[in-house]
Amino acid sequence: MIKIGIIGAGRIGKVHCESIMSYVKGATVKTVADPFMNEDTEKWLKKNGVEYTTKDYKEILADKEIDAVLICSSTDTHAPISIEAIKAGKHVFCEKPVDHDIAKILEVKKALEGSGVKYQVGFNRRFDHNFAAVREAVKAGKIGALNVLKICSRDPAAPPVSYIKVSGGIFLDMTIHDFDMVRYLSGDEVESVFAMGGVMVDPEIGKAGDIDTAVITMRLKSGALAVIDNCRRATYGYDQRAEAFGELGQVAISNDCASNAVISDANGVCGEKPLLFFLERYMQAYVKEVSCFIDSIVNDKPVEVGIEDGLQAVVIGVAAKKSLEEGRPVKLSEIKL
Repeated sequence: MIKIGIIGAGRIGKVHCESIMSYVKGATVKTVADPFMNEDTEKWLKKNGVEYTTKDYKEILADKEIDAVLICSSTDTHAPISIEAIKAGKHVFCEKPVDHDIAKILEVKKALEGSGVKYQVGFNRRFDHNFAAVREAVKAGKIGALNVLKICSRDPAAPPVSYIKVSGGIFLDMTIHDFDMVRYLSGDEVESVFAMGGVMVDPEIGKAGDIDTAVITMRLKSGALAVIDNCRRATYGYDQRAEAFGELGQVAISNDCASNAVISDANGVCGEKPLLFFLERYMQAYVKEVSCFIDSIVNDKPVEVGIEDGLQAVVIGVAAKKSLEEGRPVKLSEIKL
C-alpha cells in the first residue's frame, strides 16, 4: 500500500483526497497538510479516512512511512516544495503549473536528475476518455497526416478578480491545459505561436492586467497548424471540444452532458447543456491520473506526464504572452531556457 501525503487542502487537494480514498487502488492518504487547516477541514478529512492533519507540510516530508506527495498548494509554492520533496526521496505528483517561472522549473528538473524519484505533472485532460480517443485516432494514423488541430476551451464563468491577479495570466492559468493538449493530441512539438486577445467578459480583468478571451494559432514542427479559442465565460456550461483534421479525414469530440437525451417537438430540438465545470467534467480523469502515478511507483514505470511536459506547456504560454504583447508570431526558440 502506497502511503500518500497531500500538501494543500483547498478544492483540488480535496478532489484528490476523495478520489484516492474512494477509487484509487493500492494507495491511501495518511496525512494532509495546509497552513490554513481549520476544524471544518479536519472534520471533512477525518470523514474521508485521513489519519493525520497538520499545518506544516514539512511533517509529511519527514515521515518515513509516506512514499509520495501530492502538491496541491498555491502555484508559487510548487517548485520549492517539489525540490524539498525530491531531496526527501518522496515521489511527487505536482499540480500544474510547476511554476510560472521557467528558471524555477529547470531547477526542479535538475533536482530530479539521478534522484530515482517519479515526478508527474497534473495535466488531467490527458486522462480524459474523449481526448484520449482523439489521441489514439491520430496516433493510429486513422486521419492520416495531421493538417489542422482545433481546441475550444471555455469556462462557464470567470473566477474572482482576486484570483486573476495571482493566476499568472490566462495563458499560464487556463490555456496551459490547451497548450498541453496540442502537444498530446498531435504527438508533435510547437514551433511558433501567435496570440490575440481582449477583455470581453469583465472590465475588471483588464484592470488587473489580464485578458479573458483569446485565440491562439500555432505552427507545429511537422508543418501542421493548431488553433485554440478560449473564453472565461460560456453561459451554457463548460465548453470542451476538439477536432483533428487530416489528409484522410477527421476525428472530433463534443462536450460531456448529464445525458445524451434529445427532445424533439413542435417547439424545436433541445438537448442537455454541457456539464457545469471541471469537477463534474473531469472527475474520472482525476482518478485515472493519480492511479497511473501510483502504478508508475509500484511497477517502476515512467510517469505519463513528466517534468518536460510541465516545462514545455509553460514555454508555450510565455511565448503566447510575448506574442500578445508584441503583436507578432513568436518562435519558441526565442524563449530563453
